[in-house]
Amino acid sequence: MKLKNLIYALLIIGLGGFIAYRVISNKSKNEDSKKSGDKDKPTTVTGIVVKTSTFDNNLSLSGSIEANEQVEIHSEVSGIVEGIYFTEGTNVTKGQVLFKVNDIELRAQLRQAVTKEGLAGENQRRAKLLLQKEAISQEEFDVANADYASMQAQTQLIRAQIAKTSVKAPFSGKIGLRSISPGTYITPAVLVAKLVNTGKLKITFSIPEKYASEVKSGSVIDFGVSGSDKVYKATIYAIEPEVAVATRTLQVRAIADNMDGKLFPGTFADVKLPLNIIKDAIVVPSQAIVPVQSGKKVYIANMGKAKEIMVDATTRTDVSILVLSGLKAGDTLITSGVMSLKNEAPIKVKVKK
Repeated sequence: MKLKNLIYALLIIGLGGFIAYRVISNKSKNEDSKKSGDKDKPTTVTGIVVKTSTFDNNLSLSGSIEANEQVEIHSEVSGIVEGIYFTEGTNVTKGQVLFKVNDIELRAQLRQAVTKEGLAGENQRRAKLLLQKEAISQEEFDVANADYASMQAQTQLIRAQIAKTSVKAPFSGKIGLRSISPGTYITPAVLVAKLVNTGKLKITFSIPEKYASEVKSGSVIDFGVSGSDKVYKATIYAIEPEVAVATRTLQVRAIADNMDGKLFPGTFADVKLPLNIIKDAIVVPSQAIVPVQSGKKVYIANMGKAKEIMVDATTRTDVSILVLSGLKAGDTLITSGVMSLKNEAPIKVKVKK
């Protein structure tokens, strides 16, 4: 009886073990089959068909706006301010008298010098007559002649000093705030006001040396200023003849009209510099580019699989990048999920129109 029960127990244990083995084996096969199926399942991605287009290559730069002409007004002589003939913040014309320094002492000196000049002239005339009669020597005549010339120079010097007491505008423009009043004792060190010509403005900016050969005098640039959506235009008229060694940049200057007076010297300008226009260019979305150690790569669809292509990419904007080589028109470029793709991975592409 005991033997019979033992045999039954062994049979039950053996049957249970067989059933457990079959269950585990079937489960393992199902998992392997599932993994194999997942591996072969294509990844859904989006893409575009590469096309060529004309690419306007613009370089974004920062510049500064400067007055076409700007000068600090000072007096060349010291003295009491006799009169001020301009209104702060208004336009003045070239040659207009801005202020006058009292010249009473200089005019007194001028009268004295004119008297001495007349006397020296008369002495020179008499000496000449005496020389012709050989009544005096050549040396005596030369002394009289030199005295006359000296007095003429003295008179001219005082006249020049008197002229400097009337300070005139060197060019037409807008004059700023004055720092003097009538009766102020002024010296050449005192800043009276600033005169600025804002009818035209200079835009100065620097470009990287690699673009130096593409900038030409006469080219038109676009620029904007903070606080305004308006796009202004300026014409390049001067280019620095050498690249700055410290920054490896080339300084460029353009000029713009400011007839409406809405641009102010001293502000920053966002400059768009047009470079060479590229025909039949390939421009792709920035998200399609994958940076790698050896450069940049993209993925294209090839027979249902992702194909890795190395590209030479250059100028970029916020949304696109210019590809110089590696892609051709008609390629289906993958634009989504590129960071997780591998070469020869199966894909299903949804092409965007």
